[in-house]
Amino acid sequence: MDSIVTRAPWLPFMGDVPAHLDYFQGSMFEAVEKVSEEHPNFIAFDFMGKSTTYKHFVEEIHRCAKALKTIGIRADDRVTIAMPNCPQAIYMLYAVNLVGAVANMIHPLSAEKEIENYLNMSKSVTAITLDQFYHKFERIRENTGVVNIIIASVKDELSPPIKAGYMLTEGRKIEKIPADAPVIRWREFMNLSKHCFYNYRVERKADDPAVILYSGGTTGTTKGIVLTNLNFNALAQQIVATNPMYVPGDKMLSAMPLFHGFGLGVCIHSMLAGAGRCVLVPRFTPKSYAKLITKYKCNFIAGVPTLFEALLRLPSMEKADLSCLKGVFSGGDSLSIELKKKLDSFLADHNSSIKVREGYGTTETVTACCLTPPHMAKEGSIGIPFPDTYIKIVKPDTEEELPYGEEGEILLAGPTVMKEYMDNPEESAHTLRKHADGLTWVYTGDLGYMDEEGFIYFKGRAKRMIISSGYNIYPAQLENIIDANDLVQMSCIIGVPDSYRMQAVKAFIMLKPGIPANDDTKEQIMAYCRKHIAKYELPREIEFRDELPKTLVGKVAYRVLEEEELEKPKQQTQA
Repeated sequence: MDSIVTRAPWLPFMGDVPAHLDYFQGSMFEAVEKVSEEHPNFIAFDFMGKSTTYKHFVEEIHRCAKALKTIGIRADDRVTIAMPNCPQAIYMLYAVNLVGAVANMIHPLSAEKEIENYLNMSKSVTAITLDQFYHKFERIRENTGVVNIIIASVKDELSPPIKAGYMLTEGRKIEKIPADAPVIRWREFMNLSKHCFYNYRVERKADDPAVILYSGGTTGTTKGIVLTNLNFNALAQQIVATNPMYVPGDKMLSAMPLFHGFGLGVCIHSMLAGAGRCVLVPRFTPKSYAKLITKYKCNFIAGVPTLFEALLRLPSMEKADLSCLKGVFSGGDSLSIELKKKLDSFLADHNSSIKVREGYGTTETVTACCLTPPHMAKEGSIGIPFPDTYIKIVKPDTEEELPYGEEGEILLAGPTVMKEYMDNPEESAHTLRKHADGLTWVYTGDLGYMDEEGFIYFKGRAKRMIISSGYNIYPAQLENIIDANDLVQMSCIIGVPDSYRMQAVKAFIMLKPGIPANDDTKEQIMAYCRKHIAKYELPREIEFRDELPKTLVGKVAYRVLEEEELEKPKQQTQA
């Protein structure tokens, strides 16, 4: 086991980080409840100018849990939460946990068919979403087993002056929901708590399922990742342990979405289980992000490289004082060496004494399981493993460990490793494998190497995947959808370089005989895509081809198309 490194010496000027932690064995809710008892008057979160204390936060979770019990939610039921980062979503997440059910987290901007698929895959009996997404849910509701749809509104959580402004601007754009719509409005729902007096609390163990997140797994097909109470609580303790500068009450700008492991695990639960303060960002724009950093004097910010790159170009950040920052974390995609240099320089120019710290992880381990120490960064490295987390490099898809410095597949083991892929024992067995060392390892499909000090270097993805603005996009999935269109013979999806998103989606399409390759056809296909594909996955460009390149075994040679796209700038430069 020479090439397995559990830890490396952290923070030589700030003491060491323990190799092992004593993990809380209760539920996600109990971790937050414990904090509220210790710090009842601390602020749990801020939302559009309104602050909520831990005491009030937990009271609202109990009300929400009683209401869930009143509408018949039982232990192990699945409840879908399709919400941005707002108070109702946070209350619902922990209330679902309190009644022993499982939170099924999905992107509210998902296409109708995707929502239908997520509801059916999870066998959800109840769903909560915002008023602006109601019509999408209503159109597919009869194709699912959902009994109740709870409709929340941003305006319900705003202070009166902010609410008035919201209704004159954003609120006016929301399509009205019919008065007799078969839904439960948020306030009506919370009032149902009056009808529940006892037996709403269900005791859950550390290893019980708590949350379902979605990923393409190792094959690019959508899979529900079943994560436990321990997975999230262990991550929360690891985040605090690897950031000794953190103190209760520190503020995290929570812009990463809660249907994403990075957002839910790092920006929300790790802070709430550690007595931190979340500044909730319901809809991310670089401008709003920049404004909130300075307004709240945030101590920690986390995001994807595209987010940080956008910050560099904002005029409003020119005179910003960032001396309040204790940690800036980049994940979800590779941070280029050049962008890291620019960001570090930007931070230094704005009175910050810290540098960007890059991390790495997969949704199969909630999110980050590896992080760059504050004072021991190595150029191009994604850091060292968290306490109790093991990383080893093997010859792809085998147990054969490789020497230091040699590139292979990255394997992960530790307390944040998922329970399973939902209802998919075959894929679970392929991804989760127990070795002779007694540990269960996640085969990530990612390529990298480890140096002799235990620092990890990410080199690429063995599995076919596009990362755009931090979102994982699986080409095979999109090809299946586009190929089902009546105009299309065959498609191939690739990621092309994009100065803002890092990668954008491009579709190469072979049309059926007789279909004209014109703008009208392109628009018909795009309209179809908008209905069936989430906004962040939509092709930014469609190119028609008479033939698509093939491999020797007859598969579409997507790498040939990728190489052609990379050659284009060179050809334009030479011209």
